[in-house]
Amino acid sequence: MRRQLVIFARSPRIGAVKRRLARDIGAVAAWRFYSAVLTRMVIRLARDPRWDCILATTGGPARWPRHVRRIAQGRGDLGVRMGRVMRTRPAGPVVIVGTDIPDIAPRHIAAAFAALGRNDAVFGPADDGGYWLIGLRRRPVLPRLEGPVRWSSRHALADTRRLLGPRVRTGMLETLIDIDDGESLARWRRSRSRTRDGRSYFS
Repeated sequence: MRRQLVIFARSPRIGAVKRRLARDIGAVAAWRFYSAVLTRMVIRLARDPRWDCILATTGGPARWPRHVRRIAQGRGDLGVRMGRVMRTRPAGPVVIVGTDIPDIAPRHIAAAFAALGRNDAVFGPADDGGYWLIGLRRRPVLPRLEGPVRWSSRHALADTRRLLGPRVRTGMLETLIDIDDGESLARWRRSRSRTRDGRSYFS
């Protein structure tokens, strides 16, 4: 059973991505940032031999990163779309990540799969109350992800954990910064060295 990493991504088109961030820094700058994060994430994660990487996309045609298999997310809210992916992947543990966290690295994905060796589910919490990663072992049962979750709010992680129920053993990874607006972008850039990732997304 192969480990499977699924990157959830929206079509990288100006005006269609990072709209809250765009209100603070402009639509073109937000698009550039999103495109850079997506491209770097695929480069970092897709070639790792420890898992198979799939790009689950929505939002129509675009210039997607090459050399990675793509599937459609389909319709519905985030829980419905993640549940659909979890149900339709081949046997084995599945980890899903989004494209709002520039700091995701292979070590985070490896830690998630390691946690699934001891737990039924794993989360990577974001600093805003959401989460940047969810993983499910999917055996002996597949927990439901479809249900009442207040997405894009500080309650998203707590609601999803409540949805899984008390019998689902859950592991937690480190907290990372979720970039949704200009303030979170500034906070993330302050956390990075200027000689590393902090400025390179705009260079």
